[in-house]
Amino acid sequence: MPPEPKARRTVADPRLSRRRLLGGGAAAAGVVGATAAGWGAAGLTDREPARDWALDTVPFYGKHQAGIETTPQRHVAFVGFDLAPGTSRDDIIGLLRIWTDDAARLTSGLPALADTEPELAARPGKLTITVGFGPELFTIAGLPQRRPSWLRPLPAFPIDRLDPAYTGADLLIQVCAEESTTVAHAVRVLCKHVKSLVRVRWVQRGFRDPPSGATMRNLMGQVDGTVTIAAPDFERLVWEDGASVPWLAGGTSLVLRRIAMDLDRWDELDVEARELTVGRRLSNGAPLTGTTEFDEPDLAALDRHGIPVIPPSSHVARARHTSDGERFLRRGFNYDEPPEPGQVSNSGLLFVAYQRDIDTQFLPVQTRLAEVDALNEWTTPIGSAVFVIPPGVPGPGHYLGQQLFDS
Repeated sequence: MPPEPKARRTVADPRLSRRRLLGGGAAAAGVVGATAAGWGAAGLTDREPARDWALDTVPFYGKHQAGIETTPQRHVAFVGFDLAPGTSRDDIIGLLRIWTDDAARLTSGLPALADTEPELAARPGKLTITVGFGPELFTIAGLPQRRPSWLRPLPAFPIDRLDPAYTGADLLIQVCAEESTTVAHAVRVLCKHVKSLVRVRWVQRGFRDPPSGATMRNLMGQVDGTVTIAAPDFERLVWEDGASVPWLAGGTSLVLRRIAMDLDRWDELDVEARELTVGRRLSNGAPLTGTTEFDEPDLAALDRHGIPVIPPSSHVARARHTSDGERFLRRGFNYDEPPEPGQVSNSGLLFVAYQRDIDTQFLPVQTRLAEVDALNEWTTPIGSAVFVIPPGVPGPGHYLGQQLFDS
């Protein structure tokens, strides 16, 4: 996260300018004097220069692709592509070689080859670039037998109102970084270098800005992302071991759901109604049966009238796994787009799930939520896509997805 001292310095100058304009020289001089006597003598000028966090990098090469086990960055862009008609297996390999070289350079803070804005590559800000394959890529590449059994569009759910503009795709890039400029530059480089082979189907941008060490909040005001999995469980629940799909060892799957929020109607609820809908306190994210965010919800607890403290239809109750095999890595990013005519807002959540097997881990939970979830009254899935995330690139000379094409 950005260091606090730099943030304070950047907001001080405008205050002095306004004071100078509104109050004249004497008032401004008073403020400057206070600065010199207080902050200047024993404050900011005595501090060591802060390390520029935007120079931080995340290694590109490794057993797994970065951007999954990586601590979530503040900004993301998901870009879905369709392969151009007539694209061959060799074309796809060529595209992946280009993306591999571009990603290796950009994530290390170097410009890509033929980068027309090389200055924008100098601040990687923990940039990660993650590539996924959609179901149809395997058919186009002549490799349908190597497609994992779970790699197909999700079944139709009664709550869905899917917009083709946010649904499906042959290829995915997930670009994450701490600065939005870094994300925008990386997306442009990756798109323009393969523009003869693909067309952009959709771009979905999101953000998350929780306080340091805290869980983010979504635009409904809820603490969002409390229930997820920790690093020790990744090998068992996220990363494929290759037993069923040998070429995928070290890879995983990704489900992207775009969930629209009806914030205008959500505003009509009081705090108690919101908390009963979600099953957690809005103040700190604690379950209604607990006091802190990470307390385990007690779904059997009853109040003095014999009524469940956490309603069985609440989001917490319906989303909770019924077995260890239903756990997966959850990640959310807010989105906020220009409203349509007559709307006050056009906002929602980009919900991302990573797991070994979509059929056994994600689908049971999603099916329960589609059947009954009090939150469905104010949320609507409007986009859906599934991808396999191939293993990482072991080192220079290799390329993304090579395990699939060489196996």
